[in-house]
Amino acid sequence: MQLLVDPHTHTIASTHAYSTIMENAKAAARRGIKLLGITDHAPALEDAPHVLHFQNLHVLDRELYGVKMLYGAELNICDYKGRVDLDETVLKNLDYGVASFHTVLLKPGSKKENTRAMLGAMNNPYVKIIGHPEDGSIPVDYLELVKNAKKTKTMLEVNNSSLKTAYYRLNVRENLINMLQLCEKYGVPISVGSDAHFANAVGNFDCAIKLLEEISFPEELVANTSVEKFLKLLGERWRYET
Repeated sequence: MQLLVDPHTHTIASTHAYSTIMENAKAAARRGIKLLGITDHAPALEDAPHVLHFQNLHVLDRELYGVKMLYGAELNICDYKGRVDLDETVLKNLDYGVASFHTVLLKPGSKKENTRAMLGAMNNPYVKIIGHPEDGSIPVDYLELVKNAKKTKTMLEVNNSSLKTAYYRLNVRENLINMLQLCEKYGVPISVGSDAHFANAVGNFDCAIKLLEEISFPEELVANTSVEKFLKLLGERWRYET
C-alpha cells in the first residue's frame, strides 16, 4: 500500500516539535509524499502558537519542493460537548481541522462523556479528521464513533505515532483493529497520519501500513492513497488553489 498524503504534521510553531515547514516539506518530497498538511496545535495547549498564527497561514506557499501544501490545525476538544479552541472566524479560512482529545487539557471522563465529546467535535463542519481516537485511557464507544463519522463525513485517523510509541497510549493496536473493522463494515474512510513532530517522521506510515495490511483493510477506504481522493473527502470546504 502506497500513501501519498500526510495530513497530520507539526512544526516548531508547536514548541514540542522540532522542524520548520520547509524542513517538513523537503522530507515529504524525499519520501514521495504529494500532498502535505501542516496541523500545528491550536491555542488551548500551553506551548501552541497564538491565534494570529492560524489567521496568517494564507501567506504561505501552496507548493514547496514539488509537494502541494495544505494548512490546518490540530484542534483541541475542550469539553464533553465537543467544543474546539478555534472559532468559525478562524476555521473558515483553514483547509481543515483535525480534532483531538488531549488529556493534558481535558481529563478523560466516562465512556459516554468521551464519546459525546468526540461526536460533538465531528458535528463541527470544519472538523474533517478525528485525531488519534485509539487511546484506551480515553474509552469511547467505537460503534457510535463510526456511525457518526459516516453521518458527518468525518475521517477517523490511524495515527502512526501512536502505533510506534504504543507505551504512551493504552491498547492502541486492539482499539484500532476494533475501529477499523467497524469502518470496513459501515464503509467509513480512514485517514493515516504520521503525527510527525520532527521532519524525519513526515510521511512515515510503516506501523500503520503494516496493521492495515495485516487485517486486509480495503484500500478504497484509505483516504491517503491518492491526492484526489483525500481532497474529495475534505468536501466542499476545500479551497486549494492550483
